Amino acid sequence: MIALHPWLSETQKSFALMLLALGVVVLLPLVVDTRRTVHRVVLLLGVIALALRYIWWRGTETLAPVGFDLDFAASGTLYLLELVAILSSINAAVLLMRRRNRHDEATENAEWWAPGPPPKVAVMIATYNEEREVLERSIVGAISVDWPDVEVLVLDDGRRDWLATFCAKHSVRHVTRSDNSHAKAGNINHALALLEAEGNAPDFFAVLDADFVPHRDFLTRCVALFHDHSVGLVQTPQHFFNADPIQHNLGLSRSYPDEQRFFFDHIQPARDGWGVAICCGTSSVMRWSALREIGGFPTDSVTEDYLLSLTLQERGLSTAYLNEPLTEGLAAEGVGEYVTQRARWCLGLMQIVRGRLGPFARNGLRLRDRWSVFDTLLYWLGSFPFRFAGLAFPLLYWFFGTIVVDARVPDVLAYFGAYYVVSLGVMNLLSRGTVIPVLHDVSQIVGAVPIMRAAVHGLLRPKGHKFKVTAKGGDRSRVVVQWRLMMPYLVLMGLSVAGLWIGSAFDSLAHYDAGDGKMVVLFWTFYNLFVLSLTILACIELPRQERHIADAPERAAFSAGAHSDQIWLASLTQDSARIRGRTYPVGMRGMLHIPQIGAVEATVIAPTDDGARLHLSPSPEMHHAMLRRFYTQGSAPGVVEVHLGQLISDIARRLSFSRDA
Repeated sequence: MIALHPWLSETQKSFALMLLALGVVVLLPLVVDTRRTVHRVVLLLGVIALALRYIWWRGTETLAPVGFDLDFAASGTLYLLELVAILSSINAAVLLMRRRNRHDEATENAEWWAPGPPPKVAVMIATYNEEREVLERSIVGAISVDWPDVEVLVLDDGRRDWLATFCAKHSVRHVTRSDNSHAKAGNINHALALLEAEGNAPDFFAVLDADFVPHRDFLTRCVALFHDHSVGLVQTPQHFFNADPIQHNLGLSRSYPDEQRFFFDHIQPARDGWGVAICCGTSSVMRWSALREIGGFPTDSVTEDYLLSLTLQERGLSTAYLNEPLTEGLAAEGVGEYVTQRARWCLGLMQIVRGRLGPFARNGLRLRDRWSVFDTLLYWLGSFPFRFAGLAFPLLYWFFGTIVVDARVPDVLAYFGAYYVVSLGVMNLLSRGTVIPVLHDVSQIVGAVPIMRAAVHGLLRPKGHKFKVTAKGGDRSRVVVQWRLMMPYLVLMGLSVAGLWIGSAFDSLAHYDAGDGKMVVLFWTFYNLFVLSLTILACIELPRQERHIADAPERAAFSAGAHSDQIWLASLTQDSARIRGRTYPVGMRGMLHIPQIGAVEATVIAPTDDGARLHLSPSPEMHHAMLRRFYTQGSAPGVVEVHLGQLISDIARRLSFSRDA
């Protein structure tokens, strides 16, 4: 192979190196066991080595000459932003070297309290302004958990009379307070103080957001991990029964996981492997005595959950992560709410960094805890500004002739290409193929501007920020264009197209040099146009409605009068069903006999080729039975890994503006 080198150009040699890297990546699944720590370490050390090789090349060979000019300022700024992003990636690689699975531990310690009685548990549902439909399924799920000694409390900061009536009807305690100080953290602290004053304190308590529903075995599995007395809190992953805005607005709900899957399925188990797992607000269970030891939920950050884990860790109490689908909830439905939620997370982290438990403050945190906070800081400060700069900086070339990356194509392939191929391949091997480059960019770019603003505000003015509730529910039946979020990307797209046109139409730009002529910046711009197109589409909120599809078609029966037919139940929601196997005339009334639920009154509303669509009119008891079936049992809802063929088809359909998208 070496003998062939004289016949290969520099570009061909670099391309051959990329192909070699790709070949290694393709073979990795055959020889690597991602469950073994030593294999993970070797893989990720390789990624880190290529990252360092790449960033050294960028810093020594691609920057503009030092000087008081736009070339040096732009080139140096982009490099510094990329350096922070690379450091964040290296931190993530180190973090992913370990991984902990507590499934067997929970099974083996299922009744660690025996022969004594099971501990008392309180389930607390924190709510402010959620609609009845959202709260109803959470309350029904909470009162259905399998635990012998449990009390359900609805902590209502909205002080709603209808909710008090609903809670009384279902033997659930409705708790209010005179003000809403410290938002969710203050709400929970008030309820805990109330229980303690009554002499009714539980041994453990669970915290659920108003839109999250526990599975029946939620407490059984979580409480098992408290056999270890150093565990102060058990966190479980958040799964969503609806598509998040990126999935939904791009038409990817069948082929692409929600944006938080990588964090909950891979980052959190890795954090647990290092002993730095964090509380995520909902779907967690906490030891009552641990909370008393730290003086209640901390209130000096709008992300009180992360701060809670740090506060526990400072006292020598750990957060354990049980990676099992034990709750499911409602993802932010609109892109505006999606961005508001992430900007709040960013703001809260900046408050923590500037506070008493920051990585550089005098406190009792271990070095690894400080490192984990610093890693999160790098993520918020590095990823989003760098993504935005990557969209904007090529425009400096097209309009001003400014060279921000002075690189030759062979070097780009040899240094960046090899690093990109290997890092992408390794991350997808470790995460079951969930890291899709363009879509990962879109999920960060959509909220980049508000998140960068939140980062600056949080660092410069960490105090005085109010907790912003993520709105859930509401009317989602119309197309809504988020112009405010979209506008920066419309402008960037327009300028990118104009820059391409100017660069192609005017010979005066022919002397500009960015590597081999315009090749580097040209590819960069075309890539940006594709990313910007998807980002703009993600800002167009499409109508949505509740849609629950059974894991597989199942047998049911439809009866009208004395006649009953066996049919296949193909899909089911709280008020509709689709059946296959028999056709029926529109308007026919009958009873649909659904396994685990019973007989529900149904009316045929439309024929299909192989059956009919039915409108359901369940009784209140049947309605609650359907809620329990939908939300309190089964495996994780939604897509948990990428279906590549379907993904490509879905993106093509969305870009074509097909009516089926």
